[in-house]
Amino acid sequence: MLCPQTYMNDAGRSVGPARGALKVALDHVLVVHDEIDLPFGDIRTRLGGGLAGHNGLKSLKRELGSAEFMRVRVGVGRPDSTDPEIVSAHVLGRFNEGEAQVRELIEHACEHVEAAILAPADEPPGQAA
Repeated sequence: MLCPQTYMNDAGRSVGPARGALKVALDHVLVVHDEIDLPFGDIRTRLGGGLAGHNGLKSLKRELGSAEFMRVRVGVGRPDSTDPEIVSAHVLGRFNEGEAQVRELIEHACEHVEAAILAPADEPPGQAA
């Protein structure tokens, strides 16, 4: 498990060198990240896919050489504005949801991580929330 000490936007600067030093195959990389394109509480697991403007995912793709890594996408919802400052404040700020809802979100994200780690290699990741 690697917890980069960089900001999410620069996560690739930690993940890329760690992957190389530890000789971790790309199919053994699992990234857990916030996803504003999913409603709060919706969690999806998938292999690869688009970057949806997520700067952290762009950094990871750049440093890993591919976007074909496993992802647990944790829905945090999208603000009503497209203003970059408002979107940034939404992602970096505190949740508006209550503590119990946030705790449940974390528990469900952990379940998705565990399922992704334990899934047979020849089985595609689940898409269920």
